[in-house]
Amino acid sequence: MSNPYESRFWKKSWDPGLEDLDPKEFETTFAELVQKMFDKYPDNLALAFQGLEISYGELDRYSNQFANMLIENGFKKGDVVGINLANIPEYVYSVIGTLKAGCVVSGVSPLLSDVQMHYQLDDLGKGGKNVALVTLDAIFEHRLKNVADQLPQLKVVVATSVIGSFSKEDQAKIKAVREIPSGEVTPLEGKIVYNFQDDVLTKFSTDLPKVDITPDDIGWIQYTGGTTGPPKGAMLSHRNYVSNMKGIIKWLQWEEGKGVLLSGFPMFHIAGLTVCQGAIALGWSQVLIANPRDSLQICNEMKKYKPTVLVNVPSLYQILINFRKFKRLDHTNLKICISAASPFPKESQEVLESIVGEGKLLELYGMTELSPVATMNPSIGKKKLGKVGVPILNVDLKIVDPETNELVPLGEPGEICVKGVLVMQGYYNKPEETAKAIDKDGYMHSGDIGIMDEDGYIQIVDRTKDMIIVGGFKVFSAKVEDSLVKHPAIGSVALIGIPNPDRPGSEIVKAFIQINPDFEFDGNKEVLEKDILKFSKENLSPYEVPKLIEFSEELPLTAVGKVDKKVLRSG
Repeated sequence: MSNPYESRFWKKSWDPGLEDLDPKEFETTFAELVQKMFDKYPDNLALAFQGLEISYGELDRYSNQFANMLIENGFKKGDVVGINLANIPEYVYSVIGTLKAGCVVSGVSPLLSDVQMHYQLDDLGKGGKNVALVTLDAIFEHRLKNVADQLPQLKVVVATSVIGSFSKEDQAKIKAVREIPSGEVTPLEGKIVYNFQDDVLTKFSTDLPKVDITPDDIGWIQYTGGTTGPPKGAMLSHRNYVSNMKGIIKWLQWEEGKGVLLSGFPMFHIAGLTVCQGAIALGWSQVLIANPRDSLQICNEMKKYKPTVLVNVPSLYQILINFRKFKRLDHTNLKICISAASPFPKESQEVLESIVGEGKLLELYGMTELSPVATMNPSIGKKKLGKVGVPILNVDLKIVDPETNELVPLGEPGEICVKGVLVMQGYYNKPEETAKAIDKDGYMHSGDIGIMDEDGYIQIVDRTKDMIIVGGFKVFSAKVEDSLVKHPAIGSVALIGIPNPDRPGSEIVKAFIQINPDFEFDGNKEVLEKDILKFSKENLSPYEVPKLIEFSEELPLTAVGKVDKKVLRSG
């Protein structure tokens, strides 16, 4: 068949005046991009966090101190900093400081078990890289201490508290009225341990370090699950990131210095990191939300700061639209609500727009490997609810049959494949996985199934077969099954997602378990189920833990001997 995608016919759906950006615009680094904002807007509000307000000048100085701390501890260009925090100011200081030092940012989810944390930090240190970790005191005591002695490449640990940014006096007041997770920070043999406030922000220079960073240097290694095997670190260069960020800003026609962002997306996730960094690249103010489920706090912050842009996963919008105070807010200032990371039921989209205003919801599609945004609904033109928009500036896209790699006609489902300067440099230390993901023509094979209409708008109709979405987080069945099968009672296991009636667009993880015939037990399945759940909680992230367990005499198999999940889903 002829190639319907070659002409990039979807450009007719772009807002008037939009054209691809000149690649010369990508000949810069993210550190250079944000430095212009620090120099231009030192007195503007950069971060608001539970009553604290931090200016661009302060953010500049604190990030310089973090960068100088790394350099004085022997960190060089290409060394890695894992950031294992909630959305608190220290996350932002660490990201910007890491990039100013020419080092590499890697978000480490606070939801990881110590086994999973060890895997990521160990993987980052391969090839002789120095690794630093910024973490919470509670995680330090309860998880990091269990694995630190197995991480020789981990040289520096910086600890803080969720409320570490507040004065000691204010911390005491907060603790008097609220339960704050905390832990003891103790010396670690062979490693330097700092307190963020008492050490990093007091003992190191506030001057900008001189480091020669180029657009082709890696700035981020963000981990993403796979349908098979352990998580992989997607390597993004400054050029990847700057190209995507500039493309998004141009697409949305956002103006420098004229916006307020509020996002509940965790920054360890590529989407949360991107909106945070995008706000700084624009000289915008942003409101940090440490607990995205705290609807009352979100509403109070919205009332106070009047955000122009709200960014969330669909499940958080679901919570907000059922929250009375959100419905009563004045949404006049709110220009746009961005939704990403999982499907958003169309009915709920309509409810959201009935509250905030028609035409304000904007769905998009992206993935870590694409730096991260590939398609978006137009900012001004037609937004199609339930669709993730059209390919944005400087993006080539095609939809192919996942079995044959042949192009599929418009209107038919196939795998979304993306090409352009946004495509990652590859998976860290995994050349075979990279070769599987990026074909010889430079297209990234997403594993997501979509349909493109005659205007170029895409609807996501399926995900890589076994992926489950829980509250915006991706649960990769094969990965979880690999962990669960290590339990002595489990002979084989299959995971499926079933719709969560309380959270439309989110799923419940259900495990079908065939008991190992060699496992001796007294037949009490309730006790066994509790033991499997305990094992799950120790080895998996909370959102990966099965909420339902069904014991099965035998699992249905396909003709080639694979577990037939279609049968399980239909049952």
